[in-house]
Amino acid sequence: MSATGSATTPVVLEKKPVKFSNLLLGAGLNMFEVTTLGQPLEVIKTTMAANRVDNFAGAMGRIWGRGGILGYYQGLIPWAWIEASTKGAVLLFVASEAEYYAKSFGASDFLGGIAGGMTGGVAQAYATMGFCTCMKTVEITKHKIAAQGVKPPGTFQTFMDIYRKEGIRGINKGVNAVAIRQTTNWGSRFGLSRLAESAIRKVTKKEEGQKLGAFEKILASGLGGGLSAWNQPIEVIRVEMQSKTDDPNRPKNLTVGKTLKYIYSSNGVKGLYRGVAPRIGLGVWQTVCMVALGDMAKEAVEKLTGEKVTAKH
Repeated sequence: MSATGSATTPVVLEKKPVKFSNLLLGAGLNMFEVTTLGQPLEVIKTTMAANRVDNFAGAMGRIWGRGGILGYYQGLIPWAWIEASTKGAVLLFVASEAEYYAKSFGASDFLGGIAGGMTGGVAQAYATMGFCTCMKTVEITKHKIAAQGVKPPGTFQTFMDIYRKEGIRGINKGVNAVAIRQTTNWGSRFGLSRLAESAIRKVTKKEEGQKLGAFEKILASGLGGGLSAWNQPIEVIRVEMQSKTDDPNRPKNLTVGKTLKYIYSSNGVKGLYRGVAPRIGLGVWQTVCMVALGDMAKEAVEKLTGEKVTAKH
């Protein structure tokens, strides 16, 4: 046997390409998800987290009182649309780089994927999600003013008022909490989805690498998304930091630590998990959109761009 034949070829690491077709697919699916059930579930979750004495029915009544069916879509235009159309691009670019460097330091595919997702989640928070979640929360919670008989200012007027008074820091209030939520979300969602996939393979007697069916993929990703709501306390902290509700007992210049202490002293452990049910529902709905509609969307994007979509949605 020749020396060439017996030599082992070294594995060359390659960065995952970030294609326009992948960005278009991610943005399209995110826009569909948020415009259908996504924003109503977000509004319910935020309302329950901001008004922690409300139960589910109380939150629904409060939202309906703010504008009927349109009350469930507060913050959709433009903030939820800006977030939905940009956060996927940020995640793909940063996660691709982070995964490449993690693997170059010897990380496995599994750990590299987690590192990429967690780093991408932090980048999402500081690049686009910080000010978008802040403005969505302001839109949802500022309508206490309307209950007092005063017409609340419009979306862009509110944005400019906050910017004039508090600058960049004001419109990015709670961004550190968003970053913690995103990085723990992506890390746990990736890991828990993999665990769920392994369990499904054992039950269905499928080999590692063998394709899961559509329902099995939805079940695995849905479990991953739903169970990653364990970090709901950081979401409640984020909402409280960004909320426009008035409470004379709330400390000034809130930090993540101060907000945690305030919520716990006011509402106990239960208060830290307010809104967890709609958040689990949101995770499941996101999964259904990405997995169930992903194949149809892939075909449409490939026809439109002439590129093969490589993103896993």
